[in-house]
Amino acid sequence: MTCPENRQPDIADICERVRRKRKDYMSYDFSRIKNDILKTFFDLAQEYDTLKDLCRISVAVPYEFLKIESRLYLLDDHSGNLELVCDSLNGFQRKKQKAPAYVHLSNEPYRAGGSYVVPIKRKDFKAGEFAARQLAKPVLGMFEVFPNRKLTDDDRFFFTKYTNRVGYNIYNRMLDRQNIRHLKFINNLVLDIEHNVIIPNMFFKYLFRQQQKRINEMDELKADVEEVRESKIGPTRESCQAFIERIDGLHQGLAKNQEEIQKHHAQLSLFLESLFRRDHFVQGHLVLRQRPCFICKEIIRPQLEHFSIRFKARGIEIGHPRDMQNDDIPPLMVDVGLLSQVYANLFSNAVKYTEEIIDPGQGPRKVVAYGREVLRNYFGNKKDGIKFNVFSTGKHLSVEEAKSVFASGYRRERDKDHPGTGHGLSFIKHVIEIHSGQVGYEPTGQGNNFYFILPIPPEGPADDSELD
Repeated sequence: MTCPENRQPDIADICERVRRKRKDYMSYDFSRIKNDILKTFFDLAQEYDTLKDLCRISVAVPYEFLKIESRLYLLDDHSGNLELVCDSLNGFQRKKQKAPAYVHLSNEPYRAGGSYVVPIKRKDFKAGEFAARQLAKPVLGMFEVFPNRKLTDDDRFFFTKYTNRVGYNIYNRMLDRQNIRHLKFINNLVLDIEHNVIIPNMFFKYLFRQQQKRINEMDELKADVEEVRESKIGPTRESCQAFIERIDGLHQGLAKNQEEIQKHHAQLSLFLESLFRRDHFVQGHLVLRQRPCFICKEIIRPQLEHFSIRFKARGIEIGHPRDMQNDDIPPLMVDVGLLSQVYANLFSNAVKYTEEIIDPGQGPRKVVAYGREVLRNYFGNKKDGIKFNVFSTGKHLSVEEAKSVFASGYRRERDKDHPGTGHGLSFIKHVIEIHSGQVGYEPTGQGNNFYFILPIPPEGPADDSELD
């Protein structure tokens, strides 16, 4: 098939589209002032970058040319409500304001409340394009023009076309903003993966070295057995007993090492699952998978057991509070994988930063302790919270350090010699806040306490069956 005017296929389709648009505009027969409105809108939409400014332009241009007032409503991505965003009387709305009853979502323009209301439609999706809930709907919002009595039929037709141009530009601006959020999220996720997966993965090197050490000892044992077998004297009762003891010791060492490898693998698998969920990438933020969980039994104790080797290697005692030996509070709705990483980060910091103190009763010691307390009405009337603490001995943070310690990338000068990214506490803050909780730091008598507070579900404990 020959392309019109001998043009190549990649430009022929566009040329055909241009001809159709030219024909459309001839049939519209807009007045000069209305054509100027469209040109002005497009020029200013290119000149200003933010979505707020685009909304202001959308309502300002019709007013300046035609002295027609207008209001722009958009769907809120979280509440799903149609909300007033901007109008020609007051500009951009600083506080959310729900649309009046006569303004509702519609695929077609309609007249109501003395106004003409036109749908703000998005462009069709491109193949493979991800979008938030707000952008996935065919109608992004509504554009109200008033008073309707001042509009002719030609005016109303013009405003349907004008609103289409507004909708396409708003859609593009929202898509740009969403893409920026996605990029920021992916950058933060890379830091999360580095801090919570790649660095802990190095612990496998230690475990594999221990495994190799046992293998080398087995080689030595084999050589010793061969030497005894080939000797003229032969094995004695005493030499056999010595071999049995060495074999038993190697067996215990290998079994313990295998157990540690399995535990570390299980932890990394849990962390990988919680960080690499497809929902995170589609939505552009961490998406919780919550279930009822007994925090102490299912999260704290496994993490403590996992870090016990490192605490012991640094001579750090672990304080086990009596009130957490049994879970006597209702299970909380949490994302087990993400909250496990919260405790992994807190205990990892404790390994690195716990310092020795002089205890008047027991002399020099390094201690890490954990605990919890119920805070009545912390989140409002009859909305209790529970505070989870991780304490470690050492010098207090300064006032300035305490203010910045949860910021991403922050590290104290005195900690620069310790390995780390400065991302752990900011990750904790992020995870707890998306659980509707709060994080904090407080100095105590002999050290530092990092804590987070989660809301307790008002409905009480879940059935045991929900935990299976």
